[in-house]
Amino acid sequence: MNRIIHTIGAAAFVASAVILVGVQVHAEPTRTTMPDIDKLIHYTTVERGEVTEHIMTTREAIEAVKRGEPIPNGTHVALVDYREGKSFRYFIMEKGEGWGQDYDESRRTEDWQFQWFKPDGTINMDENTARCQRCHTSRSDRDFLYTFNDMRRFEFE
Repeated sequence: MNRIIHTIGAAAFVASAVILVGVQVHAEPTRTTMPDIDKLIHYTTVERGEVTEHIMTTREAIEAVKRGEPIPNGTHVALVDYREGKSFRYFIMEKGEGWGQDYDESRRTEDWQFQWFKPDGTINMDENTARCQRCHTSRSDRDFLYTFNDMRRFEFE
């Protein structure tokens, strides 16, 4: 009897672990929207092996960073992931007033939320936004951006 209970308990644990891993592998619904990429300013490019990432945002966001002010609500920061010369996917950060309250404090990135989009602009629910959010928490001193200094150094034409 103990062996049966132990086996059932072990099976329940494995099933729970599989479910939790499955939850963490996929995106979650957020308030983040797909911006009009053509209206954003390309301020830096990052090369990662065969992946080229063009990163862009609004003029207002760049100007705020240059003045030492917080990036305004309503701002999109877009990472356009190119592979083999074609748009592969979009990683979008969007900031909205009070959006941080959607998460418990351990996951909060102030009022930024994140989402992955497919090249056609639809949400890609197969990407892990929680992983992105966790990583960006380490950049709290740079408004949660890895390219904050690139934005600050950017020169308008």
